[in-house]
Amino acid sequence: MPELIAASLPDWLPAAVRHYLDHVEEGTSFRALARREGLHASTILRQVRRYENRRDDPLMDEALAAVSRLVPRSADHPDRKDDPPMTAHLRQAPGRAPAELCDPQLLTREGRRVLRRLAEPGAVLAIAPEMEKAAVLREFPDGRSLRTAVLDRPVAQAFILRDWIACRKAGRVSTYEITAAGRAALKRMIDEEDHRRQGLNEAAGTFADQHRVWGEREVMDDAGPRRLRYNMAESPVSLLGRRRDREGKPFLEAELVQAAERLREDFELAQMGPRVAQNWDRFLTGGDRGGFQADSGLAEGPSAARGRVAAALRDLGPGLGDVVLRCCCFLEGLEVAEKRMGWAARSGKIVLRIALMRLRRHYDETYGRAGPLIG
Repeated sequence: MPELIAASLPDWLPAAVRHYLDHVEEGTSFRALARREGLHASTILRQVRRYENRRDDPLMDEALAAVSRLVPRSADHPDRKDDPPMTAHLRQAPGRAPAELCDPQLLTREGRRVLRRLAEPGAVLAIAPEMEKAAVLREFPDGRSLRTAVLDRPVAQAFILRDWIACRKAGRVSTYEITAAGRAALKRMIDEEDHRRQGLNEAAGTFADQHRVWGEREVMDDAGPRRLRYNMAESPVSLLGRRRDREGKPFLEAELVQAAERLREDFELAQMGPRVAQNWDRFLTGGDRGGFQADSGLAEGPSAARGRVAAALRDLGPGLGDVVLRCCCFLEGLEVAEKRMGWAARSGKIVLRIALMRLRRHYDETYGRAGPLIG
């Protein structure tokens, strides 16, 4: 019977939804599902509870009911004695056609079109029980609202099942907003479309690109200033710089992110030369902090960069210097840095912010706002 269920469900359906339907529709136990899927029973339990709790959301409840009608009914279930045994006919709701949910091309096409609109500032998806279609409405600061897209109800159901949208406010007219998973899916679909138009077949690259945020900065070389394209999402500091607090202000100001990038540039430049594998652990907390001497035979650029890195870490001192070195130079995540340094959970971002403020002051007092030039 599990094979019949798997064959009757759309391929794009998340595994957690399949597990929920296996448990609810067929009564498969958590342990049996865990053995079959190679997961822990607690993982299956959390997945089932998550979707059961989300049935308070009217669109999610409607979507799960529509998908459950695609599940073949078995004769051994006490509530399904009226069905022929082991048949694969689909239960249809009056006037509904859940087969629309099974078209992956339709889902991709509508995803590109609708998620673009939902990603705009102030955009929400609105739907009501009596509405045959859902609408994307964009609210402007002056109070105006504009309808920017319309989509069929089964497509909205597919969006909620794939976690591309989440309920913002439930009521007579429920509103939904795009999620982080929805933004990542939109970015991936746009990249796939671009690769298709350009005749490229780099499917693996599209999944990596969804985690990249490209930016530009100006660097100096022998030919003068030039613009460099780089991935801002690579640095944990850049990620924190895009996060907002409750008041909508960035957690890290732009000048703090710039200070972190300046230290990172010096750190990378300092490793240029014949001896690339330097012992940077000597910069960490220890009795010889600040005792690092530039190697002889290297160019002045890397040597000067090492001096600037050593001076900055010496000014920050133990603790603050460690966290900026790990997060800005080694590109360690905050959770990894907290564990390695024995700090309490979620304390690293506060210490990192204090360290970057101190680093920004060090650069301003030592070199001024405009310097030094890298290299």
